Amino acid sequence: MHEAFFEAYEGLLDLWGDGVERVDVPTPYGTTRVNCVGPQDAPPLLLLPGGGDTSAGWFLNAPTWARTHRVLAADLVGDAGRSLPDRGRVGSVAELNEWLDTLLDGLGIERTALAGYSYGAWIALHYALSSDRVSRLALIEPTNCFAGYRPEYLLRALPMLVAPTPARVRSFLRWETGDAYLHPAWLRLQEAATGFMKARPVTGPRPTSAALRALRTPVLVLLAARSRPHDARRVAETAAALLPHVETTILSGSSHHGLLHREAPELNEAIGKFI
Repeated sequence: MHEAFFEAYEGLLDLWGDGVERVDVPTPYGTTRVNCVGPQDAPPLLLLPGGGDTSAGWFLNAPTWARTHRVLAADLVGDAGRSLPDRGRVGSVAELNEWLDTLLDGLGIERTALAGYSYGAWIALHYALSSDRVSRLALIEPTNCFAGYRPEYLLRALPMLVAPTPARVRSFLRWETGDAYLHPAWLRLQEAATGFMKARPVTGPRPTSAALRALRTPVLVLLAARSRPHDARRVAETAAALLPHVETTILSGSSHHGLLHREAPELNEAIGKFI
């Protein structure tokens, strides 16, 4: 099972093109794999994937941003990917923040632009609320940040989360995307990840309104108009009402899953201008 996963992972990483540097960074919670591309002296951009996804999933985004930035895409510790936990799982927001602090220290980075997708956006937002090391924050389809999950989405996702199989992954993604085209190499990795042992993700309440109003970091919120986890317009309105320095954009052509490659040109341009 793991052999198929790592073969699919490296196949997707091959789509990044030449010049990808694979870096393993020790942290208190294990070794974190970071796939890096772009000039070493360029401004840094740290990328956090969604839950169950990997750093390789930025295959149509990272090469574009690497024209102006040093792109550093991390695999979440305890989740699918090449990061290796060597202590008890990360169990709280405080420990996630500690993980990111030590990751940046290990990479030799004082401050960085930070972008997260889905669950990775939730992690990124909590980190920005507690740290002055984030220069700009891009949240792509942020889940449980400004609105809760739709009950229908959770019910549909439950079988895949409890007992994942490739067939259940395909069925769930067909439903969420409206049977839209998904890149075959990306879909292959999602199916292979069902055999990958993953730790239960850190969950918790959404950030408080007071905390969001106090955030001084510039924020870009990118949303999918057809997103099934939440109502994109409600998320955009809430973010705009609470965050002092925010831009919100709703991408009209896609749903939540597969957004990074299905809307790559528009998404790449929006984040490229923002950072």
